[in-house]
Amino acid sequence: MNIGRRTRERIVLHPMMSFIILIAVVIVLSGILDLFDASVTYNSINAKTGAYESTLVTVESLFNLSGLKYIFSSTVSNFVSFAPLSMLLIILIGIGIMDESGFLDSFFFVLTKKLPKTVVTYIITLICIFCSVTGDIAYVVFIPLTALLFKYGRRNPIVGIINAFASVGLGYGLHFVLSSLDSSLLDITQKSANIISSTYVVSEHPFLIIELLAVIVGSVIITYITEKVTAPRLGKYEEQSEEIIEDKESLTRRELRGLLFALGGAILYGIIFIWNIIPHMPLGGNLLDYSQARYIEMLFGSQSFFNSGFVFIITILFILVGLLYGLGARTISNHRDICNFLSHSLDEIGKVIILILFASILVSLLKYTNIGDLFTGLMANLVANSQFTGIPLIILVLFVGLLTTFMLPSMVSRWNILSGSLVPTMMSAGLSPEFAQLIFTVGGSASYILTPAMAYFVIYNAYIEKYDKDGTGMMKCLSYCLPYSAALFFMWFVLLLLWFVTGLPIGIGVSTVL
Repeated sequence: MNIGRRTRERIVLHPMMSFIILIAVVIVLSGILDLFDASVTYNSINAKTGAYESTLVTVESLFNLSGLKYIFSSTVSNFVSFAPLSMLLIILIGIGIMDESGFLDSFFFVLTKKLPKTVVTYIITLICIFCSVTGDIAYVVFIPLTALLFKYGRRNPIVGIINAFASVGLGYGLHFVLSSLDSSLLDITQKSANIISSTYVVSEHPFLIIELLAVIVGSVIITYITEKVTAPRLGKYEEQSEEIIEDKESLTRRELRGLLFALGGAILYGIIFIWNIIPHMPLGGNLLDYSQARYIEMLFGSQSFFNSGFVFIITILFILVGLLYGLGARTISNHRDICNFLSHSLDEIGKVIILILFASILVSLLKYTNIGDLFTGLMANLVANSQFTGIPLIILVLFVGLLTTFMLPSMVSRWNILSGSLVPTMMSAGLSPEFAQLIFTVGGSASYILTPAMAYFVIYNAYIEKYDKDGTGMMKCLSYCLPYSAALFFMWFVLLLLWFVTGLPIGIGVSTVL
């Protein structure tokens, strides 16, 4: 009897079935909301004209003929154009040759041999937080790489996956340098601020001071949770016999030569790359979009060569270091080795691709139905009609940023809806528009890693499924992230109230109040 109960407890719903259930819920919910003519009208800024106007959002039902036509006609195109799919496939080509040539094993050996585990985790956490500035590519780079780092470091790779995913996701609220996301949000904030004051100019460096402290404290918190909560919870990783990694005390001469070749090539490649992202350099700056005013937009703007080719730039770097290492260490002897190594990481990716298919369907259906827009519009009206000021208003906006992320993860889309209500309301209460954007951003970043509607959640889920030999589930994946999300949300809650009460500047020339 007890054996049967324990067997039933070990049954975990496969992530594919979880996505299918969520898809069904969206379809049914859209039909119910459409049946009751669910709609919301909120005040927003017209992105093209800058005019302050009312916007009506209604639900598009999937529970009718036109909805079914959309599902069947758009599934293939949405899957093919789904960014996580193309990014992951291309990045894995580079990771494959780095792994099979032996570069990752040797490089991670040098990185981890003399350093305590906690220090390694802290370094990885900081790197992931900083690289979140580059956008969503950080997920597809660091999730598979950190899994291998922990594996070659004789640790549970699932711990590395969780740490990388949490660090990148929470990093959207932690990086103190201006990112392309921040720049896009600031443009919207500027237009919303001009509703109250036509002469108000939003700062270019609005969060430098508070986020610098947040990076230091937040990275320590993430590292602590990884080492004291996640790692003990998951325990030791039991590898298959064919995957057992032999311990070694030092690198051979060939391995050292391979590392020198690889790092030399990486440095040269890096110099060429950096030269081409510095504006107006002789024969340089070729990857920038000079039609933009801010440097971050020159770099990451939609029309910049850097942004459109960044995934391929990183992949070429990975291929280069893997190839040079293999030649130096003599683990690559002919062209067939190169071809086989390039495809190595794609050999067992079938489950990942199927998961991405269902994730792309879920994301596209949520977007089509406008369910996330409807809920966010309701939250915008809640803030506008709240009559709150001071600390109660700060808390309300923080929770609005948190809750709206679950069904509408895109920060730009949500801020387009919310800013027309949040910024004027907070300015009328004496709070600065930059402070309004900060509260919204950090609230959303705290729940960003907790929603399957976030496109890159599927990469995290798929890689845990890959390394968890007992099988995993979506709820288990979410439960791993919950301690990180809760701790960082509490940290931001304390920091925001502290800055508001003391009147400390949040950035250069920017205060919490007007």
